[in-house]
Amino acid sequence: MGAAAPAVQATDQDGNEVDLAEVFRNATVLFYFYPKADTPGCTKESCGLRDAYRKFIDHGVRVFGVSMDTAAAQKQFVEKYHLPFTLLADPEGKIVEAFGVAKRNGHASRQSFLIRNGKISWHTAKVNPETHAEEVLREIERQSS
Repeated sequence: MGAAAPAVQATDQDGNEVDLAEVFRNATVLFYFYPKADTPGCTKESCGLRDAYRKFIDHGVRVFGVSMDTAAAQKQFVEKYHLPFTLLADPEGKIVEAFGVAKRNGHASRQSFLIRNGKISWHTAKVNPETHAEEVLREIERQSS
């Protein structure tokens, strides 16, 4: 913990370039990796974060999801489930690699990072899609107290 978050370029679900160094600077960000858009576990996890989104905003936390899907697949996922946060497309695995996230069968493994002011303040490689939002919110509250 305390390592600098990787400052890589990314593409969001709308095809816009995103400078992660800028995203992470002076902000608290939940950065979560998931295997594949619109699959059962990933949908459960993302919709749980969507349903708790107001609480993340109340804590001043921005949410970004990352998978190795295309921007078009991410856009469909956002639209189908009304996800209020940005999804990043990483088909070449550059972001996955920069964060040291393991790949399984050509997909990113399910992991999460909390980043505060450009530094990784929390990481878990054991994400339960059903309880992920609550777990992250508990950690945010723990770090805030």
